[in-house]
Amino acid sequence: MSEELRAAIVQDESTGRVLMLGWMDEEALALTRSSGLVHFFSRSRQRLWKKGETSGNFLHVTNLELDCDEDAVLVSVHADGPTCHEGSTSCFTPWLWRKILRREAEQAEDSYVHAQLSGGTALNARKVGEEAVELVVAALGEDDERVVSEAADLWFHTLLLLRSRGLDPAAVDDELRRRER
Repeated sequence: MSEELRAAIVQDESTGRVLMLGWMDEEALALTRSSGLVHFFSRSRQRLWKKGETSGNFLHVTNLELDCDEDAVLVSVHADGPTCHEGSTSCFTPWLWRKILRREAEQAEDSYVHAQLSGGTALNARKVGEEAVELVVAALGEDDERVVSEAADLWFHTLLLLRSRGLDPAAVDDELRRRER
C-alpha cells in the first residue's frame, strides 16, 4: 500500500448527490480505473476492498477526476443499489431516516417503527391521511407550536410510508429536483 491516501468522494452521475466518502491509495485508484468498479483502501481493516463485494451493490465508474493537488478524487458512478451499509441511497442521509432503518433492522417488538412497518403499506397510508388532517386542522386554528408538532408527525409517518413501499426519500428529492428544471 502507498502511504498516501486520497479522499474519494463518490457522486451519483445522474443526480449529483454525494453518495459516500472513502479512501484510495494508488492501488485502489488503479483497480478502480482498470475495472470500472470502485475500490477503496479500508483504514480499519488495512486492506483493499471493492465496494459491493458483500452487498452486491457495486458502484460503476462513469467518470473519475483528480483535484488540482491530486490528493482527492471525485468519482461519478452508477450504483447498483443503496450505497450506505445501512440501506440508504447515500451515507449522507437525514438522521431520522437512518434511525428508521436501524429500528426496522432491530425488529424490537416494543418498537413503534417496527410495528408500523410490520403493518404494511395500508396501515401506513391510513396513518399519513390521519396525520395530514391533523396538520390541516392545526394550521387553521391552533398555535405555531401545534402546527410544527403535527407537521413533524406527518413527516415521520410519510417516511414510514415510503419505507413500507421500499422507497428511499432520495427518490422524492430527485422528483422535486426534476420538477425544478
